[in-house]
Amino acid sequence: MHPDQTPKVRAHALAHATFIISGDAVVPDFWTEYFGIPPDSTITKGKPFLYPSGKLSTRPGKLGLWAVKSESAVCSDHLTPHLRYLTDRLLLPRAGLRNLVCQDEAKMSFWCYWHNETGDRVPDVPDDIRAMMEEMGGTIEIDEYR
Repeated sequence: MHPDQTPKVRAHALAHATFIISGDAVVPDFWTEYFGIPPDSTITKGKPFLYPSGKLSTRPGKLGLWAVKSESAVCSDHLTPHLRYLTDRLLLPRAGLRNLVCQDEAKMSFWCYWHNETGDRVPDVPDDIRAMMEEMGGTIEIDEYR
């Protein structure tokens, strides 16, 4: 192989997803116990929190947040494997989850990173996952980058 034929290595995948429960009354420890897995990110309202870089915030959190990510566990440029990973890991759907989220006046969502520099990629969110999130009172947010 000639030096100019070295394969290009992407710095990051073109897609990943995060399951988030957020709101003023969200207590991260409750959700950690409920799901039985450690979160990737948490914020407790009124307390300093860690940024993804590991740096401690200088200001307290404005809301509570509990999040689990697919980014380090799934290697795919499509959303479907990321969303399936999260639904399997969190054992979704769960009976009563909608009521728990509503009791805290919280929001539940899949936040999806979608890199679309060429403008021709269409996010692939399976119909069953869309229906499940709607049934549970959650949303699917696509954050597209060009």
